[in-house]
Amino acid sequence: MPERHRIMVVEDDQSLAELLVEELQSEGHLAEAQPSAEQALAAMDSFEPDVLVSDLQLPGMDGLALLEKVRARHAPPAVLMISAFGTVDRAVAALKAGADNFLTKPLDMDHFTLSVERLLANRRLQHQVSRFRSTLGGEPFHGMEGSSRAMRVLFDRIRQIARADGPVLVTGESGTGKDLVARAIHSESDRAQRPFLAVNCAGVPADLLESEFFGHAAGAFSGAEKARPGLFREADGGTLFLDEIGEMPVALQAKLLRALQDGQIRPVGADREHSVDVRLVAATNVDLAEKVRDGAFREDLYYRLEAFQLEVPPLRERGEDLDLLAMSFLNRFAAARSRPARSLSAKAQAVMHAYTWPGNVRELRNAMERAVTFCESEAVEPAHLPERIGKLRRTDEGVSIAAASEGIPAELLEGDLLPSLDELRQRYLRYVLERVDGNKRRAAALLGVGRRTLYRWLEEVERAD
Repeated sequence: MPERHRIMVVEDDQSLAELLVEELQSEGHLAEAQPSAEQALAAMDSFEPDVLVSDLQLPGMDGLALLEKVRARHAPPAVLMISAFGTVDRAVAALKAGADNFLTKPLDMDHFTLSVERLLANRRLQHQVSRFRSTLGGEPFHGMEGSSRAMRVLFDRIRQIARADGPVLVTGESGTGKDLVARAIHSESDRAQRPFLAVNCAGVPADLLESEFFGHAAGAFSGAEKARPGLFREADGGTLFLDEIGEMPVALQAKLLRALQDGQIRPVGADREHSVDVRLVAATNVDLAEKVRDGAFREDLYYRLEAFQLEVPPLRERGEDLDLLAMSFLNRFAAARSRPARSLSAKAQAVMHAYTWPGNVRELRNAMERAVTFCESEAVEPAHLPERIGKLRRTDEGVSIAAASEGIPAELLEGDLLPSLDELRQRYLRYVLERVDGNKRRAAALLGVGRRTLYRWLEEVERAD
């Protein structure tokens, strides 16, 4: 059975109130109407609406005053304001006061029901974020968010490995958050109160890496006027994170291995060694085993590192985390720029789930920052996302399956060329209906269309069959 939501309509026009309640009930919701703001406030404790639909012009207390009181409540509902006096100024005032959306009369019923569904979808995502954070004491796990099985396994492994003291190898594609995993290991370990230092092996010139790691004596080389302790001594007692360790020169790898095995380092140009107690966390987005076979990485160092190995899953394998992370980033950027919170339209969600996110969480974060910048409506649409997301590539022979099918369900593709738009729409409609067990209300919400449009499309499908 579809989830039933509670929706309260505050409207002094009795005929319109009855029409809206009837429309909402036909969509499967529990809906009731109140003729004034005062009566609505009195009824809210017992009815506890998920969405409040209110006219701006009401007898007695007006809609903006009602909105202010509703927003002061614990766990307030989403608010959709409507008015026959739809000016930009009034819409801006309502949105600034905390309304989630604003519609003008006369209302288009398809637009009205779709707006309500979007508010409910956004509310569900907000609850997902809250539930996830509550399981972690109200905060993300050391900066990482995710409730998918892949991430829960990763968090458990981090806690387990943090209790050990050997070196750790963190693998995963670019943009998955390997640096956050390294910091989480440090924060969960007994070394949490000691230094955490990080260096990108690809970002330091090869001839300076040894000095960067192990330090140097004064006068050890041209320009070395003062002695420098190096990262190992600066991180003594704590954790040293080496990102892109696969880029480290082979000659330096032998000295790194000795530092790991013996806890001894010798600064460049120095005549004595120093003892250090450092836990090493290394990260790479390349196959180190292949580098070993090619002679570009020492086999003994590789086996020393991979005793404790963590693989960070790519975003495309994290299922429901995509929506959760997207909403988290949207809220974060909107708050930073003092803009209203944004939701994701059904079309934007569909496009995002079809995309493979080669840049992973970093790419998603950048996409949501762009969306907040360009979105002026209450919901992010595909047009607010980078063009590459969901964009088909063309060849001289037309749009080919090989070039464009990545991320598209196989059920929608047949033959050597992509289907026409009408054919693809009909296939996708069947696909969506199968995924929602034939629930036309949910199908219409996911497709971002009204029920009348959905029924018209279904008639076209029946004629085509």
